[in-house]
Amino acid sequence: MRAILNILNFVLGGVFTTLAWLLATLISILLIFTLPLTRSCWEITRLSLVPFGNEAMHVNELYPEKRNAVLSGGGTLLNIFWFIFFGWWLCLSHIAAGIVQCCTIIGIPVGIANFKIAVIALWPVGQRVVSVELAKQVREANASRTLANGRIR
Repeated sequence: MRAILNILNFVLGGVFTTLAWLLATLISILLIFTLPLTRSCWEITRLSLVPFGNEAMHVNELYPEKRNAVLSGGGTLLNIFWFIFFGWWLCLSHIAAGIVQCCTIIGIPVGIANFKIAVIALWPVGQRVVSVELAKQVREANASRTLANGRIR
């Protein structure tokens, strides 16, 4: 089912949003001062191409033992920089593709996936694309760890 939805995404406009992400990736490589954004661009390019079966998770959620206030602050600054240069137009491209896809019944699931990626397009620094199964395992492990530490209020 995921393969069919991913093909449907590609045919119904996913190719254009993926090309927009590839363009942002190339621009981030060419403009040397935007090199720290390249990893995030590439991660979300993968998600834009194959949104079904994959999920974006923040690195703090994936690796809670590696949390760092300095890196978190740097990531916030990069996200602000990202929003100014790339985020707003990539977000709008996903919203436009989602609206067009939702005009047909068969395109509604793909349109919803584009709306989810539009949110990620605004603040992608620190996001990693993982399989849905891995995301579920990580969330369960984090919940167990939180419960064991007695932090549930």
